[in-house]
Amino acid sequence: MHHRTLARAVAITGILAASAALAACSSPSSAAGGGGSSAPSAAAGAVDLSGVCPATIVVQTDWNPEAEHGHLYELLGSDYTIDASNKSVSGPLMAAGQPTGVNIEIRAGGPAIGFQTVSSQMYQDKDITLGYVATDEAIQLSNTTPTTAVFAPLDVSPTMVMWDPTSYPNVSSIKDVKSALQATGGVWRYFDGSAYMEYLKSAGFIDAANLDGSYDGTPANFVASGGKDMQQGFASSEPYIYENEVSAWDKPVKFDLIANAGWAPYQSSMSVRSGELQSLTPCLQKLVPVLQQAEVDYYANPSAATALILKLVDAYNNGWVYSQGVADYANKTVIDLGLVSNGTNGSIGDFDTARVSDLLNKAIPIYTQMGSAPKSGLTADDLVTNAFIDSSIGLSK
Repeated sequence: MHHRTLARAVAITGILAASAALAACSSPSSAAGGGGSSAPSAAAGAVDLSGVCPATIVVQTDWNPEAEHGHLYELLGSDYTIDASNKSVSGPLMAAGQPTGVNIEIRAGGPAIGFQTVSSQMYQDKDITLGYVATDEAIQLSNTTPTTAVFAPLDVSPTMVMWDPTSYPNVSSIKDVKSALQATGGVWRYFDGSAYMEYLKSAGFIDAANLDGSYDGTPANFVASGGKDMQQGFASSEPYIYENEVSAWDKPVKFDLIANAGWAPYQSSMSVRSGELQSLTPCLQKLVPVLQQAEVDYYANPSAATALILKLVDAYNNGWVYSQGVADYANKTVIDLGLVSNGTNGSIGDFDTARVSDLLNKAIPIYTQMGSAPKSGLTADDLVTNAFIDSSIGLSK
């Protein structure tokens, strides 16, 4: 399920609301931005998606606009419309600066969809073409709202555990956490119900006695513990926020990725309803390479799309605060840590099906025990496909 996303939702909003040292976002925007309407779409340039794709490709994200979604906002040019009430932005879908003959509508998730899973939203609203669905969510909900991922903007999930390096100078990875917390009596604070934690317990990385599932998203308990406790978070945001925007802490934290312990979903992978994969194939054959190139272009020069992200955060005005500093940190960190990468080959956005199969084998007993057993006979090929990936498109080395 989307416990991970909800945890981040609560966490970041709470952290920033509680901090007295928040960085300001962009100035308020009007409901219409970018100088024009998104309909009708402009005539297609070198890439023509008209006729094979929906007139408006609707993408449902899993949270408010943020740098990790930059590849999507790279698809918008200067002619876009902001719908602040519905927390969405739309305009002609661009490829290398040229229109593709169709429009794109990017919808915020999290509070904008009542914190429900993107999978559920996709089945409630059939106007959605693609949604951000993590692999573990796709596994868990395969019986009720099956989805198939076609593009992975994040190669590694940013979900992590963080700690105070002064209090725990000998902790360098998750494998050190268990003994460290046993020695101090500290706890790992996390969002209750997270499947990754069930895996970590069963794999022996942590004892139940050193877990606290009452994490409320605010920094108060972490700060109050004076460094004794550890806490879940996202490697692409909290390390910067705690050091620079939580004045009560105001110092570095160290962290390790949950993926390094063997629970490695593809986070926010762009997915379709499984039953529509075949009918959308002509569209996806042309669209997915555009998505790949947009991600490459974004990380080569994220300034324009980041400016739009900050503008949207301001326009949506729903309590989410996101600074230029966090965005800059995220853009650098996801590359430095390999969260965004070509993986083991030269292609961006593809899936390692052996890795998906490994997660599937680990997740089935956990979700079954949690009361949401995955679909019987589920395989990696049901969950992800590389059929539409252009192997020639990747980040430059």
